[in-house]
Amino acid sequence: MQFFDVFWSITIAFLFLAYLILLFQIMADIFRDGSLSGISKAIWIFVLFVTPYISALIYLIARGNGMAPRSANAANAAQQSSEEYLRRVAGTQSPADQISAAKSLLDSGTITEIEYMQLKAKALA
Repeated sequence: MQFFDVFWSITIAFLFLAYLILLFQIMADIFRDGSLSGISKAIWIFVLFVTPYISALIYLIARGNGMAPRSANAANAAQQSSEEYLRRVAGTQSPADQISAAKSLLDSGTITEIEYMQLKAKALA
């Protein structure tokens, strides 16, 4: 193979991969958008597979401005959902709750006064 054949092959492969990335971004945006009806989504997907390059350009021109906000909203919703899940699973308590729990353990005799002071200092830190 000559240099230009290799260069041309690399260029074609790059453009194809770039198109595939764009296609997956467009498809994710189509399914992420709640304002589109099911029929509209089906039509966009059909058109993307029938006339791939032209329809991708048309989608970017017609609906490209909303892609970034929809993606950001989805990312924020996922982050809030995971933070909520972590808070729920971790069962974090306020310092006052921690001290109260330690005091009840001290009163029941489960821990000593020194351990209670350590737990109290840890809760306040």
